[in-house]
Amino acid sequence: MFEVLRRKRFMAALALCAFLTAQGCRRQDARVVEQTPPARVRVGAFMSLSGDTAQYGLSALNGIRMAVEEANAAGGVKGHRVDLVVRDTRSDGFETTVVVDKLAREERVDALLGEVVSSRSLAAARVAQRERVPMLTPSATSPEITAVGDYVFRSCYTDTFQGVALARFAVESLGALRAAILVDRDQAYSVELARLIREDFERRGGKVVAVQEYPDGESDFSVQLAEVGAAQPDVVFIPGYYMEVALLARQARALGISVPLVGGDGWDSPRLAQIGGQAISGGYFTTHFSAADPDPQVQRFVADFRRLYGSAPDSFAATSYDAARIMLAAIERAPTLERAAVRDSLAATKDFPGVTGAVTFNPERNAVKPIVVVRIGDDGRQTVEAHVTPEDVAPPATPTPSPTPRRGRTRRG
Repeated sequence: MFEVLRRKRFMAALALCAFLTAQGCRRQDARVVEQTPPARVRVGAFMSLSGDTAQYGLSALNGIRMAVEEANAAGGVKGHRVDLVVRDTRSDGFETTVVVDKLAREERVDALLGEVVSSRSLAAARVAQRERVPMLTPSATSPEITAVGDYVFRSCYTDTFQGVALARFAVESLGALRAAILVDRDQAYSVELARLIREDFERRGGKVVAVQEYPDGESDFSVQLAEVGAAQPDVVFIPGYYMEVALLARQARALGISVPLVGGDGWDSPRLAQIGGQAISGGYFTTHFSAADPDPQVQRFVADFRRLYGSAPDSFAATSYDAARIMLAAIERAPTLERAAVRDSLAATKDFPGVTGAVTFNPERNAVKPIVVVRIGDDGRQTVEAHVTPEDVAPPATPTPSPTPRRGRTRRG
């Protein structure tokens, strides 16, 4: 009798243990499922969100976020949600190197978007190439950047194109024959663009009568402007960034220098007119995009951006919006999320319909696309003065040898 009872108790205990074990396993399995994160596409965005070019970086980040939010609302990329991992470069080259290294090695992002200026993009490019992470800069124009390696791309035009477009506009549209150039000696962007402007201006028959340098962050330009005024130029090129450009314009006008001031995309910030006031009116600059462009695609983007952020987009917002869309489209087309596969897909981009123009990457991974010339009015309002395509500034083609003179004419490409 006792033996039967003992056996029944033993069997009941075994059954209870089996039940509890099964329940524990079930709870553990549920816990494991809950802890497994869903698949994600991870994109690193690095730019100056503080420091002296924060205006550019904040605009750029808004453009990128807009593109990512649109992609996620449409179902993500490859069926996965896109996670944007944002890092502040603090407008500093060393900090840029640090944050890009962390994005590549620790965050293990699939791709990189940034930086917004050339000197820091060059620092980032070296890290991206070393770690084999596809990097796309939306607005850094120095030709040196993509020369770093085959994982580095740009979706904006290069300074080579911008310099030629500026020189051509000054000669052909402004009738300038004598030019002065003011250069920020501490910024690779300014130094390189100044060189390219000078070369093409002189090639077109113009003469550079004064070249003056200033240090980054300078606020007193009286010495440089005295030399410029004495040289009596027809035009003054200032291939710098908006803060110094605005101060230079005010001081130039105060000293009686009334000729047109002309610059590049570093001018493109709402703060240029806020700081420069009337002194900047009548100036011209080349850029990637203008919110005043009547193109329907541009105006749809402007309306959507204004609805999200309460203001019109500048060129940094537009180029970054396009860059994010180009990168996400490349990831979607890539057979896998392997970085090499994304790189190859990005390199195959052709005629991408961006708000800054159709984008095709050439073999050097630079965008082939148009440039916009903007005029600043008396009220600070911007109007599109001209569109320039790479074909517009192409040098004459080499004549084709032919036995008959008529077939040996030079043609412009």
